Amino acid sequence: MFISWWSLLWCLVPVAIVAAIYAFWCAEDLLEMLYACLRMVIQLALVGFALIWLFKNPAAHISVAVILMMLAIAAWIAIRPLKKLPEFSPQSWLGAVIALISGVGICLAITMIGVLSVSPWFKPSFIIPLAGMYLANSMNVISLSAERYFAERRTGSNQHVAKRRALKASMIPQINGLFAVGLVALPGMMTGQILSGIEPMIAVRYQIMIMAMLLGSTGIAASIMLLWLASKDSR
Repeated sequence: MFISWWSLLWCLVPVAIVAAIYAFWCAEDLLEMLYACLRMVIQLALVGFALIWLFKNPAAHISVAVILMMLAIAAWIAIRPLKKLPEFSPQSWLGAVIALISGVGICLAITMIGVLSVSPWFKPSFIIPLAGMYLANSMNVISLSAERYFAERRTGSNQHVAKRRALKASMIPQINGLFAVGLVALPGMMTGQILSGIEPMIAVRYQIMIMAMLLGSTGIAASIMLLWLASKDSR
């Protein structure tokens, strides 16, 4: 189904509602929310043009360079909420990079080579959207796990207890997603494929792959980040 740019103007309705809520409840953050929406539109439009070029000019070094850039940005965004905490260290960015490389790298390789058997392995139309999906989810889990770890340590929990509680808390969205999929929600990839006319059972197999890989990438990334934080924790 084709969506015109003019049709997208309807999307301003929920944005306006949330903006009004922000204006009454937390006016100091209203500009940040609106700025985030504007950036989202601009970034997606630019990415759309970039992907058109990438899909027409596939190359291993370009695909790898794009993914590394995405990874570096994801790591920066992951530690952004931590900068206000007293325990924050600039080294946290490096820990986030290592965590993302570990979690996303393993699951992306399994997806491209094992599950999908994509040839060539660097095919942009596959590897870049999947890498983005894995990075986005792992990035959020890294933020949640690190923030919870620091909170637990401030309350006196030892490193082992803090890591265990932080991992469990950060993985709640992923575990809830596993319980809800198919019963409460049809996730993004499955919904998109069905809307584009793909046979439902094919869409189901793709979604099972995505859910399993997201569980793996987020769990690995969170555990690596927590091990990094614990190794730097001198208390």
